[in-house]
Parts: sequence; structure tokens; C-alpha cells
Amino acid sequence: MKVILYLSLLTNCLAFTTLSRVVPHQQTSTTTTLFQTSSNDLPSDVTTTRRTLLQNTLTTTATAAAAAAVAFLPNQAEAAVGTLPEYATSNAILQGITVDVADKSQQDEMIAFLSNSFDFKILRRRVTGSVTDTWMGFGPEQLSIPSDFEIPVSSFAKYGGHASIHIRYDSKSLSPLYKRGEDAPGDNIAYLQVGVPTYRISAMVKNGGNVLDAYGIVNVVSPSGLPMRGIVGIMPDPIMFVAINCKNVKESKAFYEQLGFMEQEYPYARPSKGTGQFEPPQPPKSIYMAPSPSCMGVLLLPSTKKRISQNPVVKSLNLVYTPSESQSGGSGGSGEGDIMTLKDPSGVVTGFIPVDMFEQVEKTTLVPQQDS
Repeated sequence: MKVILYLSLLTNCLAFTTLSRVVPHQQTSTTTTLFQTSSNDLPSDVTTTRRTLLQNTLTTTATAAAAAAVAFLPNQAEAAVGTLPEYATSNAILQGITVDVADKSQQDEMIAFLSNSFDFKILRRRVTGSVTDTWMGFGPEQLSIPSDFEIPVSSFAKYGGHASIHIRYDSKSLSPLYKRGEDAPGDNIAYLQVGVPTYRISAMVKNGGNVLDAYGIVNVVSPSGLPMRGIVGIMPDPIMFVAINCKNVKESKAFYEQLGFMEQEYPYARPSKGTGQFEPPQPPKSIYMAPSPSCMGVLLLPSTKKRISQNPVVKSLNLVYTPSESQSGGSGGSGEGDIMTLKDPSGVVTGFIPVDMFEQVEKTTLVPQQDS
């Protein structure tokens, strides 16, 4: 078993990639959204022809906004994100997803749902004014090898670079984003996929999950309104990817390419690689993309719907990046108001977190972990 872990780690460490772009950091006192308009925001009284023209213009603008954010930066990574071998040639990684919850009871249910259904752990926690932040995942998020990680003894659960689900609760917010037991409140996020050794459907139901189906795999709407898919399998980091419903996969692909994402081999959590009943194959005409083959990614799915609505509980995907030398320095803020955001053609927001800011917040919000 130790030999297998050692060889797996070496194989994982050799899975390098080079980003074509890096997103600049723009220091602001409030969140800067470069593109917020989607085709769903169009007036209902426009003609079909005019609507099509406007939709094309909006989508082009979304991609152009992403391009403008990175146009003046070099093609090669100037510095790696952290010191993990997997990211030696990567200047950005998709680190996680942030979801908003409506009240404390929904926050507590979401935490219990993830913990008891999929064995997530509380990694970090912070209270700032009216906002409570909780980060949950399967291992250390730090972008370096933890001091207590020992090859070949330690498991991947003790290795660095894990992704996380960031649960955000603002006690001053009065908007109920999701009502327990209902379908997801929007359809641009198809699901967040996790590959875990086991999951518990009874715990999902007990803690407010809406189980849609469970035939070999489980599809469930979490208590926060984030749809999730569970696969029984083994992954170095069980948080695999976010599946996004796209009106036009080609346009969404172009958008993420501007952010440094590249088409990658579709990840599987089981050795059968989609040929068995417990893990489906990659959906037809879909594209899997990630900044690095070693971090979580996005799965772009073609949608048959004419309109795609934004899921309001999903605040952002979180991209941690290394700024260029001209942009580095002075990014030591710790609040969400300090990050820049972009919205893709499907209405999915990506937030850009400078690596020094991420590392500072990660170190100061850690929750002590018990050895398992």
C-alpha cells in the first residue's frame, strides 16, 4: 500500500502544465465586476432576430472582457502558485467554490450535510462583522507540502493543494436564496462532482438534501441550493469539478481559455473510467477544462434549453493566481471586497484571489484537525 501511494504521488507530481495567461489583480475597495450582463437580462419584448443579435454581442463582450483582463500579461507563468511540485509551471489554480446561505439554520444544515453525507471536514472558519465564513474540504488547502506529510507513509488527505467549498453566511442578508427541499434555484450550475470512498443517502435526507436520483451515482440538491453529484471512487482530492450548463460550449470554452484554462483529460474516480454503472462516461460534446491537470476544473455541458438562469446561491468559482511583477505587492487585503470578478457567458462568476492574499487568510483561519 505504501509503495502504491508513493508511486501515485510521484505520478501526480509529474503532471505539470503551463498556463497561457495569468489574471491581473486590481486593488479595489469593492468587488469589481467587469461583465455582469447575460442574455437572460434582455427585455422580453425584443424581437427574435434582435434578441439573437444582442445575445451574440453580449457573449462576445464577455469573452472580450476576459481577454482585456489578461491582454498585457506575458504568455508564460512568471511564478508558480505556491511550492507544490504539481503547480511548478502553473500560475493559477481553481481552488474552490463559494456558496451563500440564507440564515444560520441553513448554514448549519449545509455543514452537517457535507460532513455526514460525504465526510467533508471543516478546514477553516472566520467571523468578520455580520459574515461567517466556513471552508470545507478533504485536506489542507495550503499551497506547499505540509510539514507533517511523509512519503510514503502519509495519505493524500494530509497533502496540500486541496480544493474547498466556501460557505458564506451574512446575518444582515434578508434575501432567501433557496427553500429546503426544492429544485436548484437556477440551472447554469449543473452540479459539483465529488469522488468519495462512500456517501450516505440517509444523511443527505436527514440534513436537508433533496435527493433527485441514486442509481449507481447520487444526484442531490444540497441544503444551500448547490446541486451535487456523488461518485463512489478514489481521488487525490475528492472535489473534482463544477459542471456548467452552456448555451454555447464553444463560446464558454473561449472565455475560460482567456483565463488560462486548458482542455484536459476528463477525470475519473474509478478504474473503469466510465464503462461501469457506478460512474458515467464524459457527457457527449462536453469539454473538460482546468488551469492545471492537478486541480479541480470545469465541465462545459451543452444545454438544450433556450434560456439558462443563474443559480443565485453560487457566489463564485475561486481562482488563486500569482500576479505578474508589475501587479504584485500591496494585495495583502483579506476581504472579499478586494478581489476582481468576471462572469462567463452562462452567468457563472469567477473571483480572482492573489496567492499572497489566499495564503495569508488560509493561515489565519485554520481550524485544528484531529488525526483520523
